[in-house]
Amino acid sequence: MSTTIQERAAAAAGRADTTAASPAVEAEQTTEYRPAPDPMADYEPGEQDPEMVPVHLAWLRVRREVRAIAKGEQYNGGGTRFNFRGVDTVVNTFGPVTLRHGVSVLPVNVEASYRDTTTSKGNKMRECTARVTWLIVGPVGDTLTLQTQGEALDSADKGTAKAQSVALRVLLLTSGLTPTHDKDPDASLIERGNDAPARSAESYRDEILEKGTSPARLKQINYELTNLRMLARKVQNETGEWETLDALGGRIYGERVGGGA
Repeated sequence: MSTTIQERAAAAAGRADTTAASPAVEAEQTTEYRPAPDPMADYEPGEQDPEMVPVHLAWLRVRREVRAIAKGEQYNGGGTRFNFRGVDTVVNTFGPVTLRHGVSVLPVNVEASYRDTTTSKGNKMRECTARVTWLIVGPVGDTLTLQTQGEALDSADKGTAKAQSVALRVLLLTSGLTPTHDKDPDASLIERGNDAPARSAESYRDEILEKGTSPARLKQINYELTNLRMLARKVQNETGEWETLDALGGRIYGERVGGGA
């Protein structure tokens, strides 16, 4: 076998000629790249697959199956009780139906904003407002693009996730035009006052200290102060000392219920 001068010099020096490529390397370099075959190239819908219809028809079929979702869950804490409709309830209702009709709901963009705030008791919280863009994909791959917004408060790092969950619940209920059994807005009438001034902390203090104020009314005052975020407001009590409206109301309530003055 003939050798080149370069190969003989390399052999004399006790090293291999690194410039000569092995047959395996040459074969690897000359092999043409071929992508892996598409596993869905020959796909044909089976008996268990959804009907291949446009996304607007598939979503219409989802809406047809999902009927009323009432407020079946109840919050009871901090002296407040109310019914609500949680995101798990809504997702558990829509999830199986969207699977049956080949519909996927995907978040494709999230725009979040934050601000620091405090509760009525002075606890630090972070408020998140998330605007989510959703892509509803039908069984044949065409899409609908929708957008919803959600808000949430959290004391740790869950505010964004909570806000997105609210946005998802809003999406499913509103885009699904889902009956909710909620009270119609026109079923009640609220007349605006003539620029009636908001109640001051001192006026609430006076009502709390008034001997004729019943325990039931004291509970109602606590609810009003919670909504107005005034529980942490300090006022001078009956002895002239500074006390929060929350502490004052709780103390007087305990005295009235316990038979005190």
